[in-house]
Amino acid sequence: MKSITPVLKSEYEAVTDLWERSVRATHHFLTEENIRYFRPLILNNYLDAVELGCIRDHAGRIEAFMGISDGKLEMLFVEPELRGSGLGKMLVQHAVNKLGVTKVDVNEANEQAVAFYKKMGFVQTGYSELDGSGKPFPLIHMEIVAE
Repeated sequence: MKSITPVLKSEYEAVTDLWERSVRATHHFLTEENIRYFRPLILNNYLDAVELGCIRDHAGRIEAFMGISDGKLEMLFVEPELRGSGLGKMLVQHAVNKLGVTKVDVNEANEQAVAFYKKMGFVQTGYSELDGSGKPFPLIHMEIVAE
């Protein structure tokens, strides 16, 4: 059984590479210029701003990772060839059940991610025309609402 382990600062480059592979496979609304804009921000700013957890393969290679801050899932990325294997679900369940995560923002154009979070129990609670960087990538704000 796989477990969730911390990400070391020495692994930030590998995590950023995984982020880029995942984004290229899922964020078709981003241009090459957008990816070049976000990559150094991920590597040099965003990873330090969150609590990182990951799932590794038998050799220790990171297969999926998440970043959490203040009860919000700020990032969740899975190796493209492993999408649908349950790694994202495992990370989200851990985040919600063990770390108290209740919120996530999802790019509206990433329809698969929106559907995934709905399946995981999140509902839309808001909407923004711009992303957190002020770029025109609308966000759907989602929360797990207590019954």
